[in-house]
Amino acid sequence: MPVITLPDGSQRTFDNPVTIFDVAMDIGPGLAKAALAGRVAGQVVDTSYLIEQDSEIAIVTERDDEALDVIRHSTAHLMAMAVQDLFPDVQVTIGPVIDDGFFYDFAAEKPFSDDDLARIEKRMLEITKEDHPVERIVMSRADAVKQFTDMGESYKVQIINDLPDSEDISVYKQGAWMDLCRGPHVPSTGKLKAFKLMKVAGAYWRGDSNNEMLQRIYGTAWTNKKALKGYLNRLEEAEKRDHRKLGKKYDLFHMQEEAPGMVFWHPKGWNVYTTIESYMREQQVRNNYQEIKTPQLVDISLWEKSGHADKFGDDMFTLKSEERDVAIKPMNCPCHVQVFNQGLKSYRDLPLRLAEFGSCHRNEPSGSLHGIMRVRGFVQDDAHIFATEEQIQPEVAEFIDFLHDVYKDFGFSDVIYRLSTRPEQRVGSDESWDKAETALAEALNSKGLPWEELPGEGAFYGPKIEFSLKDCIGRVWQLGTIQVDFSMPGRLDAQYVAEDGSRQTPVMLHRAILGSFERFIGILIEHYEGAFPTWLAPTQAVIANITDKQSPYVQKTVDSLKNKGFRVNADLRNEKIGFKIREHTIQKVPYLLVIGDKEVENQTVAVRARNGEDLGSMTLEAFEQFLSDDVARRGRVNSES
Repeated sequence: MPVITLPDGSQRTFDNPVTIFDVAMDIGPGLAKAALAGRVAGQVVDTSYLIEQDSEIAIVTERDDEALDVIRHSTAHLMAMAVQDLFPDVQVTIGPVIDDGFFYDFAAEKPFSDDDLARIEKRMLEITKEDHPVERIVMSRADAVKQFTDMGESYKVQIINDLPDSEDISVYKQGAWMDLCRGPHVPSTGKLKAFKLMKVAGAYWRGDSNNEMLQRIYGTAWTNKKALKGYLNRLEEAEKRDHRKLGKKYDLFHMQEEAPGMVFWHPKGWNVYTTIESYMREQQVRNNYQEIKTPQLVDISLWEKSGHADKFGDDMFTLKSEERDVAIKPMNCPCHVQVFNQGLKSYRDLPLRLAEFGSCHRNEPSGSLHGIMRVRGFVQDDAHIFATEEQIQPEVAEFIDFLHDVYKDFGFSDVIYRLSTRPEQRVGSDESWDKAETALAEALNSKGLPWEELPGEGAFYGPKIEFSLKDCIGRVWQLGTIQVDFSMPGRLDAQYVAEDGSRQTPVMLHRAILGSFERFIGILIEHYEGAFPTWLAPTQAVIANITDKQSPYVQKTVDSLKNKGFRVNADLRNEKIGFKIREHTIQKVPYLLVIGDKEVENQTVAVRARNGEDLGSMTLEAFEQFLSDDVARRGRVNSES
């Protein structure tokens, strides 16, 4: 007689074992019809899952967060079934859920075309209308091997043979089609209402370039057609905002084959870069960081001692110099410990905050490079705080305030907080982990922030908080982080003299707000679609003449504004003023100042904003104050200070 406890605390008692579907039906036929899966003791299961003992359960419908993964996993199966209906000689391999969708890899002699994708999607729609029940079957290993061998599915046989002996072999069957899978899945194909196939790509079997090339079909799936349409609209908007296109359009940067993964900054793009660097330097000084600079080339022995050579050796650029093996630094942390180690530190010196705009290089695979978002050469707004365990919580709390102020200045206020806790494989004592995890949680709680725990997702050396933000089209970007490190200071012999005179190892807090400058600028380009707030704009104003007679006054105006520190240019070309206005508006220059005979006579400027608004005539002094106030607001969306 299992007793079922529901999320609201109510209980239902049954005379016999029941399935998730049975419980939903007992609550009401409407819920049973809407049920996509269930959750038993925190684990998502099929609606056919049998409950034989007292359990806490929930019915998963499309309103629940877990629904999307189940829908996408099931849509991958739907696609594979459609593919094999249309192309019987094709073998299926693996088909996982990914961000915003799924993919499935197929062994096919002939690459899939766009026309093939249209046919596959049409067949998928037909299968949903046929509404085949989805059935889970547990098989013995021998039976499963025979089943998939008879089906000609050699890849599935490889997967079965690689599964642990203790693991159940489950297959899912819909209609006459079946696939090896752990599940869970929706109860029938008719539950899949909104999906689209996106593209075809090549992929090696099991990601190994020594293996055969497969055909990968990507798709997306959502709970309903409205959500699908919204996603496709966001993709269209993201395509318009692609930083690679806008970087070229606004003459910000370029990449080229001779330096893969490296950025060539143009004057306008470098204006944005240096503005951000100067701003971050100013903010770090305000928050009591000391800036340092460490070498690019460091003997490999340091990376071996820090552990990076073992864990990240393949990602490091190395070379030999005078019989010494050296590496171009992939990160700044070990070098910062070297600075800490110069001269014995006391507990009175802690916390010690060392910051660096550290230039790093990593040998990223060429296929993963993506404009300035994923590069081989980058600069981090990196800092490391050397502290005692008791200082972790106040340091993290102070850092959170710092991070919020920076994000607001760049126009971001929607931040997501995640706390990653201890993994199974880790260094440090349980007592230290307890203190660190508690300190991070208390820092978040002290700010009244909502946060999600990610159990087991911490680094081997300590727990961490990750800060992600949403851009204007709802995309989430993981940027900031603060990580507690129990390992590296000890590995690299960092010590301080405690109050009792003993030598102690400091805790090291790894801290970044923007991440890499390159990636962050790419995000800004896409977020603002090139229309940077005035403080970041490569050119803040252009002063244009109507005829040559106004040229001296234009130059005088430009010189005055430049002397005040503004980024301004003169446009003295022999072109009509309408042409000049259109061109600079397209280039997203915040302000265009037009000067004709009237402005020269009155010693004023006629001001237009890039949105086309006529701001009227102003004295130069008034415009300077207006521009100064706009820059001072930075990217904040209102008048908050």
